[in-house]
Amino acid sequence: MPLRDDPLPQPPGPPPPLSARSAPSQTVRAQLGLRALILDGVLAPGQRIAELQLVERLGVSRTPVRGALMKLAEEGLVEPLPNGGHAVKAFEDTEIHDAIEVRGTLEGLAARLAAERGVPATRLAEARQGLAAIDALLAAPTLDADGFGRYVALNTAFHDQLAAMAGSAVVRRQLERAKTAPFASPDAFVLVRSEGPGARDVLVVAQAQHRALLEAIARREGARAEAVAREHARLAQQNLRLVLQGRGGLRAPGALGLIREGPRGP
Repeated sequence: MPLRDDPLPQPPGPPPPLSARSAPSQTVRAQLGLRALILDGVLAPGQRIAELQLVERLGVSRTPVRGALMKLAEEGLVEPLPNGGHAVKAFEDTEIHDAIEVRGTLEGLAARLAAERGVPATRLAEARQGLAAIDALLAAPTLDADGFGRYVALNTAFHDQLAAMAGSAVVRRQLERAKTAPFASPDAFVLVRSEGPGARDVLVVAQAQHRALLEAIARREGARAEAVAREHARLAQQNLRLVLQGRGGLRAPGALGLIREGPRGP
């Protein structure tokens, strides 16, 4: 894909200056800001990323911007150029499929370990409270944008709890890494589908799987817990297919411009 050097669209006003004493927060701000520019479609696939424009746009110095570029290169959202600098990376749908599969496999492992090793009752109760909050949210016949945002927060918390239940720092670390891959997180397509028909129904199915997964862990049923966790991740595969096909009036945010169809076998 040819490189593009389009100028970066400017915000309505300059961001507030950050204190020189807040270097760590500047780095985090640059990282989050750059990721948002890419996933919102402000920076297009193949576009060369100009550090100086990011400095002005994000309101940080060049050092945090360079740190953010290195971090997003590790995540796979940008790629280094042979002659220096970085460009926004495009993804084949098969890459995203594989990333989701890796996440599902690791979550299945985490679920099986949690069931086999046992989880304290207090931690199970905490997870059940979170699922009860999702039940209450989904009791409404429809969800607005705030409702979907609340679901994302609760869903993220549940998946974080699942990773912790395994009792393995190794599995938790690898799972966190897997979830940073573009479009591989449990919430990657929740808001993408929030305006499509039947969007709430997909969440109801996901919630039923949450319940089945947690109960399998509580009953020490390792094989079932692993199977449910892997099946749960496949919902993301289904959502990816529906979004790329544009079915049911689903909206396609700028992030979907990063995805292209990969080659298929004979």
